[in-house]
Amino acid sequence: MCLLLESIKIENGCPSHLEDHINRMNDSRRSLFGIQSPIILPNQLFDKEIKGVAKCRIVYSDSIHSVDCQSYTPRQINTLYLIEKNDIDYTHKYVDRSAFQNLPAHAPDEDFLIIKNGYITDTTFSNIAFFDGKRWITPSTFLLNGTQRQRLLREERIFSCEIKVNDLNHFLSARLINAMLDFDSTPCIEISDIRFAQ
Repeated sequence: MCLLLESIKIENGCPSHLEDHINRMNDSRRSLFGIQSPIILPNQLFDKEIKGVAKCRIVYSDSIHSVDCQSYTPRQINTLYLIEKNDIDYTHKYVDRSAFQNLPAHAPDEDFLIIKNGYITDTTFSNIAFFDGKRWITPSTFLLNGTQRQRLLREERIFSCEIKVNDLNHFLSARLINAMLDFDSTPCIEISDIRFAQ
């Protein structure tokens, strides 16, 4: 049975957007294992002793295997390298991230923006949205439909459409989207800093 991962942002002992994470966990268990009963999260998530921002990693399948909460500092990504991987499949948030192996070496402030069948998808650890001067647009050809991505779409703060590599010229900047990043305060990446890997 494959193992799944859920990453939840904890601020001063309070889980952020917990319902979104529970819904994804339950959806994944139904889809992959046929389990209809809701998952029960452990009390560690509500530990008021945790100060500041922490990342809680829950490993689960039909049941919860482990829970680990560690203080969290976001990576500052300044450059994205476009790389083509047409065979990649990351429909669910798996513990096994071998789909992202064999990528070229890169610096801590760099990451890869994956192209699949000619379309922009995600980075190795986040969804992405592009700013066209009026609206934020996220690729409809995502690898993983992240919880924050879904929430921002529901709130109509971002919008979804297909984005090809040549379309990047129509945008000014980009922002990374995942459960640990605050969309409004995450630094922008200039479009000129998105380039093909050498």
